[in-house]
This record gives sequence, C-alpha cells and structure tokens, in this order.
Amino acid sequence: MTLKLDCPGSIVPHKGKMLLLSRIIKFNLEEQTLCAEYDITENCIFYNPVIKGVPAYAGFEFIAQAVSALCGIRGLMSGEEPKIGYILSVSSMQIDINFFQAGSTVQINVKESGCMDQVYNFEGAIFLEGKKVLEGKLTVIEAGSNKAP
Repeated sequence: MTLKLDCPGSIVPHKGKMLLLSRIIKFNLEEQTLCAEYDITENCIFYNPVIKGVPAYAGFEFIAQAVSALCGIRGLMSGEEPKIGYILSVSSMQIDINFFQAGSTVQINVKESGCMDQVYNFEGAIFLEGKKVLEGKLTVIEAGSNKAP
C-alpha cells in the first residue's frame, strides 16, 4: 500500500484550517510511533496576530492529530477507513515556550503507550529547532464514524 506522506489529510479526518499536520516524516507500526511536521503559518486556526504565532498550549492538538495520523495509517494498513477519535484527557503537559512563531516548523513525535478496547494512551513531544519544547500524555477513544464533527 502506498501512502502519500506529504498529504496527511488523506489519513486524518480534519480538513482546511483544522488540519494541523504538514507532512508525515516517518512511522513504525511495530513500535507504534510516528513523527510529523507542522509549518506554523497565519492560516493556522490557532494563529494569534498579536503574538504573530500560535500559543504553545495548542500543541496538544498537534499531538492529537499526529495520534490520529498513526491510527489512520494503522487502519489503512488493515483495510479500514480512518476513524475519528476524541480526546478523553490531556495530562503531564509540560510547555517550555509561550508560542510557536509564524514561519517556524515544529516536529511532533508520538508513541502509543497502552491500549484497552478502543481507548488508547499516547506520549507526545514537540520539538522546535531540535529542542523539546512541549511534552505530554493523551488518552483518546476511537469512534466508529470517519466524519469529523
């Protein structure tokens, strides 16, 4: 199966301004990991013109979409359509910067750390210029429909 790694919109249910991944760099289904990038621009739904960037707390949504991409790839590899998921909790979030400046590119790394039924735990981190600037844990549930609300 061929995946267009520069077109994450084909494996996550988000579109337009709500799509917060620019490209998938790599993934490993055996280790349940994925690395993606997002180019911070004025077109981001979270962009704030006062700070000329995106508040760092929006990083949890970047991580959530990287999780969605990993689950979408896993589904496609087993012949399923990508499903939507819902964030149940965000925990252990540590943020070392105030915002992501427009024009920068962030790297998002996620790893599945546990699963029970359709509830998954993930660890995520965001890097800016090679330095970890945000990390946290997400608990998500995968829904049956592939349509985002």
